[in-house]
Amino acid sequence: MPYFFSSRQEVVRRPLLVQPAQASSPPLFVWHGTGTPGVTSVNIDLSEQKAYIFKNSQNVGWSYVATGRSGYATPTGTFRIMEKQVDKRSNRYGSIVSSNGNVLRSNATAGVHHVPGGRFLGAKMPYWMRLTGYGIGMHAGPIPNPGSPASHGCIRLPYDLAQTLYQHAPVGTRVTIMR
Repeated sequence: MPYFFSSRQEVVRRPLLVQPAQASSPPLFVWHGTGTPGVTSVNIDLSEQKAYIFKNSQNVGWSYVATGRSGYATPTGTFRIMEKQVDKRSNRYGSIVSSNGNVLRSNATAGVHHVPGGRFLGAKMPYWMRLTGYGIGMHAGPIPNPGSPASHGCIRLPYDLAQTLYQHAPVGTRVTIMR
């Protein structure tokens, strides 16, 4: 995080802006919470497809997210991060692969899709932060169309922000999801 000093010798942090692939697009997220002490909390607004991150009630960042698309609703309510795993794989959604790792069927659901000689390989969910006992959490993943739902119910975050939030949000962190 770049720092500069004002004439009053106060440290001023500049926010980190991360741009999506197209340079003319707005940033996917803004984070300026590194070095800010306090308890982290997250508010997710499903209607905006955005997450707002706070430390001691002070906004320290926001991000586009991708939540549950039609038929895969993201639950609303107040949750706590129950579990964290850096390299989690889904036990429900992924691909069917051959013994040498070639994809035989993408977009597969475990126990539903079968291919002779294939095995299920769960989708990667880096920086997994579990919110429910039934498989909903926050993790790094694609945001294909910022502002639009795209997931199977989880809250996808841009990779760099998921990694940062993972470091700043311990088990027990409050996450509120609203419409």
